[in-house]
Amino acid sequence: MKNLHLEKSYQKTLKVIKSCKTREQLEGAVKMADNFKSLYKEVGYPKTLSYNLDRTIYKKYFTCQ
Repeated sequence: MKNLHLEKSYQKTLKVIKSCKTREQLEGAVKMADNFKSLYKEVGYPKTLSYNLDRTIYKKYFTCQ
């Protein structure tokens, strides 16, 4: 059951990051990603998820105005 919640939360966070159009929106998405990491750090999650979120944020930073 935890994996389902983890997957849904990860996909939602990723979707929010990808939908950002401005830097202000991206800042909010970064906070959301940080919350995801801190929440699931308690129960343990694959580090690749954290890496993927960070890479997506990094790439999105250059396309936001």
